[in-house]
Amino acid sequence: MLDHIQTATEYIKGYLPSSVRIAIVLGSGLGDFDQEMDVHTALSYNEIPYFPQSTVEGHAGQLLIGKLSDVPVIVLKGRFHYYEGYALKQATFPIRVFQQLGIKNLLLSNACGGLNPQQQIGDLMILEDHMHLFADNPLRGVNDATLGPRFPDMSQPYNFKLIELAEQIGQRHHLNLKKGVYAGTPGPNYETKAEYKYFRFIGADAVGMSTTPETIVAVHAGMNVFGVSVIADMGVEGMVVEISHDEVQSVAQKSAPKLRCLFRELVKSIAAQE
Repeated sequence: MLDHIQTATEYIKGYLPSSVRIAIVLGSGLGDFDQEMDVHTALSYNEIPYFPQSTVEGHAGQLLIGKLSDVPVIVLKGRFHYYEGYALKQATFPIRVFQQLGIKNLLLSNACGGLNPQQQIGDLMILEDHMHLFADNPLRGVNDATLGPRFPDMSQPYNFKLIELAEQIGQRHHLNLKKGVYAGTPGPNYETKAEYKYFRFIGADAVGMSTTPETIVAVHAGMNVFGVSVIADMGVEGMVVEISHDEVQSVAQKSAPKLRCLFRELVKSIAAQE
């Protein structure tokens, strides 16, 4: 796979005007983020050699190159999921490309189900930790030491300094940010009431179908990772209702201005500290 990663990397490099150290991955319903950017190149995933193709509504399937808050960034407008039929190594292929491009800070977003009774639909939850509940692991198989260690430490998957910066931004801009533990599951079905109860019992504050594989690969690659979830529905006992992907996208779109503010200010803060 390394030769595929290098081929894709070289292709994207041809469109990079300068060194880029920050990448952003957008989740369901958050695809209008480019309104906040000065985009100078938009590459369809099918243009990039060996890139997976996004098949989920709300994931546009574009790699954006440009500036956010006058800081160079790369943005994935749509991610890849295990439930689409991809192995986790394939689903996390873009993170490996980011590694080769020199990305040092990865900002991840998703729309998910809330499990904590203190949450409300539309809240943003900063990921403090996660539970990877997939049957597969993106690091399974022979380890390439040029990409990272055989046994990466995961005691702090989400960078404490980035969390601290985000909390400061939240206070300044009255974003009412929550913090919690994210449970990553294979999908594509939403959870049963019993599953919601179980995930809460084992310590999760939110549950979704992405993010943890990307975080594992990014940590393996030595990146600083920041994750944030939009609480799109509630899995709290007595509050569970029938949910659809359209409804999840709708909630995420309504919360998008808060997310854009958070990422805009976070990118500025990261750049100022480098």
